[in-house]
Amino acid sequence: MAAPMSEGFPASEPGAAPYGNFPNYSRFHPPEGRVSLLPGGLLRSLFPAAARPLLGLDVGCNSGELSVALYRHLLGLQESEGSLDQPAAGKELNLLCCDIDPVLIERAQRCSPFPASISFASLDIMDSGAREPFLSSYLGRFGRSAFDIIFCMSVTMWIHLNHGDSGLREFLSFLSSLCGYLLIEPQPWKCYRAAARRLRKLGRNDFDHFRSLEIKGDMAERITQILTKDCAMELVCCFGSTSWDRSLLLFKSNGSNHEGGESSEQEQ
Repeated sequence: MAAPMSEGFPASEPGAAPYGNFPNYSRFHPPEGRVSLLPGGLLRSLFPAAARPLLGLDVGCNSGELSVALYRHLLGLQESEGSLDQPAAGKELNLLCCDIDPVLIERAQRCSPFPASISFASLDIMDSGAREPFLSSYLGRFGRSAFDIIFCMSVTMWIHLNHGDSGLREFLSFLSSLCGYLLIEPQPWKCYRAAARRLRKLGRNDFDHFRSLEIKGDMAERITQILTKDCAMELVCCFGSTSWDRSLLLFKSNGSNHEGGESSEQEQ
């Protein structure tokens, strides 16, 4: 997750990212640490008979390095393959990537090797007045009402710290309502304490909700409980953990209304 860097924080400060908008995020959590956990041919196994292109949404994409790495991995593209291959790649998957920080989004747009099939947009995913018309407009271009798959990589903590327990529940409920599959990487509780410590070192107050959070402890388990008990999703697979101790969890919607609905019905 990210937010504008114009809140009085020097961009060079390591703790100056109260919404997760670290300007050099991929340097300390390289994309390979996630994509190497995902099996080849994942999209084919999840959507064997679905109409193409599949539609994906990456929430909290930062400056896009992980988004592009996921895209390459899911489509089996080599590092050297870029703009010349984008028409063929776009027939398989179109990926919309959003982040609240316009500076990071501008960087992602400038550096994207797949501008025709990966779209980057500045969007506060917690602003329902902004997200709903924007996402509906994007989906409408393809005659769809939901995404086939949503990626939410190390975003949940920032939603939780800045919007509280109710905000986290609302966020997960919204994502689950909008996709057939959800690939999520929750931050463990120790990351919450580290984020709060960074702010204090800068002489800032704690996150507004940090002291009052009741959803805490094993965050992968707590988020799994919310998604399975409250959001009509089922846990399909845990792909293991990164070297920095974050699990990659794949959930499937039990709802019948996704196209994500269209994809799910064809694969059953």
